[in-house]
Amino acid sequence: MSGTVQTLERAIAATDGMVQRRAIAKAITLLESTRTDHRAQADELLTALLPRTGQSFRLGISGVPGVGKSTFIETLGLLLIGKGHRVAVLTIDPSSTVSGGSILGDKTRMERLSVHERAYIRPSPSSGTLGGVAEKTREAMLVCEAAGYDIVIVETVGVGQSETAVAGMTDMFVLLQLPNAGDDLQAIKKGVMELADLVAINKADIDRDAATRAQAQITSALRLFGHQGNPDHAHAVHDAHSGVERRFWLPKVLQLSALAGTGVDAFWDAVLEFKTLQTANGKLAKRREKQATAWMWERIDAGLKQAFRHHAQVRELLPLLTQQVAQGSLPASTAARQLLAAAAITARV
Repeated sequence: MSGTVQTLERAIAATDGMVQRRAIAKAITLLESTRTDHRAQADELLTALLPRTGQSFRLGISGVPGVGKSTFIETLGLLLIGKGHRVAVLTIDPSSTVSGGSILGDKTRMERLSVHERAYIRPSPSSGTLGGVAEKTREAMLVCEAAGYDIVIVETVGVGQSETAVAGMTDMFVLLQLPNAGDDLQAIKKGVMELADLVAINKADIDRDAATRAQAQITSALRLFGHQGNPDHAHAVHDAHSGVERRFWLPKVLQLSALAGTGVDAFWDAVLEFKTLQTANGKLAKRREKQATAWMWERIDAGLKQAFRHHAQVRELLPLLTQQVAQGSLPASTAARQLLAAAAITARV
């Protein structure tokens, strides 16, 4: 093991909070680096940390911009710290398609939580990654777990109904909604809604009637998804093979106000109920197994794409073929096949 990795590993396990925070920040920066030598060190570090991971509860929080995700996470985080937990928050900031930069200002919305010694907040740029998360969010979660944070919260970019990647890397996926955010049809649209394990209507104190209507509409939609959508949400009480009666989670819809601090206790009670049920029926373990495999294939896809772009013959042909495609003299599919053939890859395009 290299000296850099050994130093980081020891610092991540340190009891000194400041030393540990700096080590976590350096480790995540190392993970996010695109340098070849840094990638090798990052792999070595993750392998060394792996035995100390997997003990936290991973909570994904999504919702449209303005729904109050940061305010809710701060209120929830402070509540959990009061209950004796250590809380890590990974926030994803949208990257500009023009400059490529990100503001990374989510910590400014969590002033009290960000300075608490039992909390760690890390903003990361999305860098064009789709699904509302960053490319190395999974790896960052492992670092936080190895540092002893038993609750890891992932706050997504907040872009809409296609923001589903966070559901594939957390134990529980929570969707925040606003009162008056849509009608019955909006509630039953496929996408992020059918993946939600729990829906929380934030800012419910602004318009109680609207919040109650939204709660009824979404509850009806989730009941429909329970029978026709996500199989993990299907309610079953009897296992025909074992003859054992099992309870499964049915997604709930709650009202709360993160700013006023009302309903957050009830929210956490629902999370604990979910954790207890899904642990007992084995769904939580299976979910993590599927996520680990999916993560492997995702990294394979990313690695193949990077290797393809750096292939010598591809780099030689790419400018000419790109120009021909742009000018309309060569079909894009033909150009793709020629580039794949240059890299000795046979594929249907």
